[in-house]
Amino acid sequence: MKKIILFSLVTSLLFTSDLFSQSGRIKLKKKNKTEKKTETKAPKKSKTPKYSDFVKKSTKTDDGLFKVHENKDKFLYEIPNSYLGKEMLLVTRIKEIPANLGGGYVNAGSKINTQVIVWEKYKNKILLKVKSYNAIAEDNLPIYKSVKANNLEPVIYAFDVKSQNIDSTAVLVDVTKFFSTDVKAISGLPSYYRKNYKVRRLDASRSFISSIKSYPKNIEVIQDFTFDADAPPSNRNTNTISMRINQSMILLPEEPMMSRVYDKRVGYFTIGNVDYSSEALKADSKRYIRRWRLEPKDEAAYNRGELVEPIKPIVYYLDPATPEKLRKYIKQGVDDWQKVFETAGFKNAIMAKMPPTKEEDPEFSMEDIRYSSIRYVASTTRNATGPSVSDPRSGEILESDIIWYHNHLRSYRNRYLLETGAANPSARTLDTPDEEIGDMMRMVIAHEVGHALGLPHNMAASYAYPTDSLRSGDFTQKNGIAATIMDYARYNYVAQPGDKNIRFIRQLGPYDHYAINWGYRKIPNVTSPEQEVKTLDKWIEEKGNDPIYRFGGQRFDPSAQTEGIGNDQVKSSTYGVKNLKIVAKNLPNWTSNQTNNYEDLNELYGELLSVWGRYVGHVTGNIGGVYEFNKKPSQQGAIYVPVSKNVQKESLNWLLNNVFKTQNWLLDKNILNKIDETGYTEKLGRYQDRNLATLLNYRTLERMIEAEVIQDDFYPASDMISDLRIGIFSEARSTKNVDLQRRKLQKSFIKRLGSLMSDKAATSTDISSIVRGELTTLKYQLNTASKRAINKISKYHYKDLIVNINNILDPK
Repeated sequence: MKKIILFSLVTSLLFTSDLFSQSGRIKLKKKNKTEKKTETKAPKKSKTPKYSDFVKKSTKTDDGLFKVHENKDKFLYEIPNSYLGKEMLLVTRIKEIPANLGGGYVNAGSKINTQVIVWEKYKNKILLKVKSYNAIAEDNLPIYKSVKANNLEPVIYAFDVKSQNIDSTAVLVDVTKFFSTDVKAISGLPSYYRKNYKVRRLDASRSFISSIKSYPKNIEVIQDFTFDADAPPSNRNTNTISMRINQSMILLPEEPMMSRVYDKRVGYFTIGNVDYSSEALKADSKRYIRRWRLEPKDEAAYNRGELVEPIKPIVYYLDPATPEKLRKYIKQGVDDWQKVFETAGFKNAIMAKMPPTKEEDPEFSMEDIRYSSIRYVASTTRNATGPSVSDPRSGEILESDIIWYHNHLRSYRNRYLLETGAANPSARTLDTPDEEIGDMMRMVIAHEVGHALGLPHNMAASYAYPTDSLRSGDFTQKNGIAATIMDYARYNYVAQPGDKNIRFIRQLGPYDHYAINWGYRKIPNVTSPEQEVKTLDKWIEEKGNDPIYRFGGQRFDPSAQTEGIGNDQVKSSTYGVKNLKIVAKNLPNWTSNQTNNYEDLNELYGELLSVWGRYVGHVTGNIGGVYEFNKKPSQQGAIYVPVSKNVQKESLNWLLNNVFKTQNWLLDKNILNKIDETGYTEKLGRYQDRNLATLLNYRTLERMIEAEVIQDDFYPASDMISDLRIGIFSEARSTKNVDLQRRKLQKSFIKRLGSLMSDKAATSTDISSIVRGELTTLKYQLNTASKRAINKISKYHYKDLIVNINNILDPK
């Protein structure tokens, strides 16, 4: 019994203990669950990621204008707050291109777009905005608010702020997507290329950011882009355009350079804006010249008239790819401008150098905006260019990359032979002496440097020198063949066989000194562009009556035509054609007879036609031409002066004899039967048609008709067309047969008159009346001529022309 009680007691105790223990265990489990939750709960993450989440030990950082961080294929900009709102220039260039993009005239280094940008913070984003200086106003004037409201700056991209740096002085943004996708605002493939080449899309799988490098004043991004295109410019079977784009972001100067007011009497490239701060009764359109910022180291000495070095000279670095034998000529082409800048008071203002080696400066890069360059481009294009980048706020030129195409010297060799070979024995070869080739290259570079300094073409400068002076050795050695290197006056084609000591190649001239002095000389004691105008006007008016210092470039002005030399187009072209006839006769001996193939003969014959066409065009420009002499009211004389009647009639007679009469010397069978099976008369006919179209052009005839109002001695348009008709149809007044070339020309004449009859603008002027009268007269003349004793084809030809005239006079 005791055992049973004891057992029960023990059992009871155990049960109770277990029960208590279970109860305790339940409580313990609850407690443990609570503790477990506390132990396993993750700490709360900060809403804003840390700087260290993006910039790690493995991150590659390039310090410069902004810090650029690279994590594998991700790029971040660390933008200092102090640069938010600062104006920068974004320049989009083509760094490497497929063959034949843009027809061969777009090259590696070509600028596609330039725009002022600002980085601005908005809430938790950084906005990239494009800022325009087309419309401006002083920010302290009430109208400034209206200018801002009516010229809202477009946002081209919005970036999320990823984080801030440790001391919160800069923000991090990821620029990967911006630079790796097809953002139209910075595209290197403009819309007209996309349309021409039928571009469908950017292929993201074949496009990427090649590199981003940060320099003290700029950041350079290189993008490798591949587009799907149905009609690419080359490698058509790939349906692909691949190109390498360079995006330069440049910090603009904190204090813009003081601008200089543009004056169209002196040639400069310009920037412009509309100023709503003007006190005039309208918004004031203003233009300022583009130029480098040259400031004297010693301003007091400069103001005393001493030659002073600039604080920052203009330095060009030669492309390491430049052939060694050409480097000295390129350098000379730059350094030649040193004497010109001395006229403006600066010594050692401009120079060319070879770039430093990697050992001398491992950070040097031709893409760095701090360095200007002369690029040597491996391209079959025959050209050279002198582009530059300027501050749109002031016109200050910040950087320049002159481009030289490899094949360009071949053009100069060919033209040297064709234009000077008659009078210049050393040009009568395909192997032009190195020193002469070098001199040509030197002058091409000098011309392109002129563009990079802000100077446009000045086609009036070649008209400054008397034609016969170009046959003088003393004159040409001293003065060259035009008053500026900025004209297209490449060679002396006027000099004749037997003329002695002639300079045949262009050089810098007095206009270059004058223009650089006008644009770059620092005027003392002025604080605004407007205060300079009185002095600038004085400099122009001191030279106002001297043709050497005249600037011109209008297409209607025969004294400002491309490729011409001398102040008498008829005389200059007569000399030129006389020389060309000698060259044409000797062309096989100077080419194919030396090389034992006809490639050079074919090429040079085609270019000979072009040279002849240019000489012809200079004379054609006289007819209906109007001289333009830019002046201010303080100067005497008219601005627009039509070419005299005598010069126009002389020019037309020259054209009838040297162009519209069949030029058998250009149809030399000793050349033609070696280079092509057909197309001879077609080629010559194109040049005849071109000049015919210029004479029978609505604008030409309109100027001739209106000359009656401002000129007593004018050449009536009706007389010109009548004289042209009589000359072109001279066979119709005799029993002469009409040769093949003339038959083509006569058809073209009637076709051109038909175009004028259908021109709506011409129907409200005397032009349609004159044309109708001339066609009626010609119809009667051809009808009579077709009955004379002439060959069969001439008869058929006349009858065909009569039908053509009837269709024009009575289209029904």
